[in-house]
Amino acid sequence: MVSGEWAVPDVLAYLAGRWRTERTVRDLAGGVEGRFEGVTVFAAREGGGLLSREHGDFTWQGVTRPAERTLRYEPGAAPGTADVRFADGRPFHGLDLTTGHHVAGHPCAADFYRGEFTVQGADRWRTVWRVGGPAKDLVLVTDYLREG
Repeated sequence: MVSGEWAVPDVLAYLAGRWRTERTVRDLAGGVEGRFEGVTVFAAREGGGLLSREHGDFTWQGVTRPAERTLRYEPGAAPGTADVRFADGRPFHGLDLTTGHHVAGHPCAADFYRGEFTVQGADRWRTVWRVGGPAKDLVLVTDYLREG
């Protein structure tokens, strides 16, 4: 375990609830940076798992717009893990935070998304996605802080 990581025996139990969400998006090719500020709610899903609904405001090149996304977190094959899926059910990536850290990958057309997930405590975790390929050259850093 790397310093600052916090083991999570059950990722679905850990994520359940409401999280303050702050994300920076850097376009490495263009030198532009954007920011998302909002809330992510992980709520129980019929049939098991969690439904993650993120909503807030995204500012890009001086223009702020509402933004949202929905993901499904289903129980994974191993105890305490999850399979993350897009809202329509397509697979996204696995998630195992039993050591407090997880690396995932997701091919998207010709680009590749590499995500690092780090639990920093009972009420704080971070994701860093590096997106590379012919269409994108991005780094997305998201911090989650439990509310309530």
